Amino acid sequence: MPIARLLIANRGEIACRIIRACRDRGIRSIAVFSDQDREAPHVRLADEAVALGGARPAESYLDIAKLIDAARASRADAVHPGYGFLSERAPFAEALSANGITFVGPPAAVIAAMGSKTEARALARKANVPVVPGARPDSQDEAVIADAVHSVGLPALIKAAAGGGGKGMRVVRDEREIAEAVGAARREALAAFGDGTLYVERLLEGPRHVEIQVIADTHGNVVQLFERDCSVQRRHQKVIEESPSPAVSPRLRARMGDAAIALARATGYVNAGTLEFLVDGEGDDASFYFLEMNTRLQVEHPVTELVTGVDLVQAQLDVAEGKTLPWNQESLSQRGHAIECRVYAEAPEQGFLPQAGRILYWEAPAGPGVRVDTGVETGSEVSVHYDPLLAKVIVHGASREEAIARAIRALDECIVLGVRTNVGFMSQVLRSETFRSGHVHTRWADDDVASLTEPPAAALVAAATEAAARVPASAARRTIGSDPWTGLSGWRA
Repeated sequence: MPIARLLIANRGEIACRIIRACRDRGIRSIAVFSDQDREAPHVRLADEAVALGGARPAESYLDIAKLIDAARASRADAVHPGYGFLSERAPFAEALSANGITFVGPPAAVIAAMGSKTEARALARKANVPVVPGARPDSQDEAVIADAVHSVGLPALIKAAAGGGGKGMRVVRDEREIAEAVGAARREALAAFGDGTLYVERLLEGPRHVEIQVIADTHGNVVQLFERDCSVQRRHQKVIEESPSPAVSPRLRARMGDAAIALARATGYVNAGTLEFLVDGEGDDASFYFLEMNTRLQVEHPVTELVTGVDLVQAQLDVAEGKTLPWNQESLSQRGHAIECRVYAEAPEQGFLPQAGRILYWEAPAGPGVRVDTGVETGSEVSVHYDPLLAKVIVHGASREEAIARAIRALDECIVLGVRTNVGFMSQVLRSETFRSGHVHTRWADDDVASLTEPPAAALVAAATEAAARVPASAARRTIGSDPWTGLSGWRA
């Protein structure tokens, strides 16, 4: 059934991305906003906007009742959840269905099944998809979890059964660390997901994080849109993603793609989703293990869009309208190379401490092969209530080398005044010999953080001087004053 009015139950760059897809399609877009986001770009970009009230997520974007009321009041045919917030909450999908509103995502039962890491692992085993060795304790008693750690072997990961993003996760290398790790993981899991259930998994030393994008329609068709390499991470949070992966051979790509399709079929999956794997080794002989499935659109979806030419949001809307996928597996291919850099408001020199405050000047990069997805502008307020992601700088090139060069150029053109960012850190990552060689793993950025957050003084001064020269005089007077280092995004390189 065609969608005429779509409510976007999210904010920031992903809300803007979905609103633009609605315009391309002739769908009327409806934004929602908290008190904090009253003047946000996504509110002005939408055709209509509904106030949710409050400032904290629990008072606005996480309040299912308020969102259902907003959808009904605005006569929305469907709701797109974006990513984060309620995008992987089965009760939200169920509530929409109960009110006759289409959820742009998988069925609630699938969200629930794949939202539990332990249940997802069990489904993967049934589909003959390899999983990392692990154990689900019979109870959540600390002693029972300790026994599970012993059975799996050290080093081990104690992980939250619900959620993702590295929250509720602790590494155990010595059995004396178990009690503290259990307590910390449980507290973090409860705070982040409202569920303190834990399980244990064997820790793979230095694996790559490679994920496979899938999409399925309601007619039984499932395709995979190849891999994204997300190995550049900081504290289990992705920072830079690329496709194709420099470590994945054609044979390994086919094996992982087949596994992803098999698991999607086994779960009765519908709409867009991502299966995350840990890859041990490189090339044809590498082993891969299912990690989890994200039952939503990923932050890094533009990487796949640039190398396949597929608009994933439009594909999501097609599926939600009951249409058949317009392509089969044989018609899909990867073209060129894409890299995404996540621009966060955080201070690398202070342990990547999230930053808050007003953006006094914002200038996005441009030029051939550069795409910027953002939900901020000059004057935007970076709030303590929300994720500090400001923008995604995505580039495409004919080769990996060209894509890296374009990404560096784009980051050097990116100016953010008023809050510190990780732009310089990412520039250092891209310039490093380790990244250029393609031999990165999930712990690399954390292990080498000192070298990646200390750019040469001469380069820093040159970049700051060049940035200041491009800033309009009015913004410079407001921001820079007598101390340019407090105004400029001090880690540009």
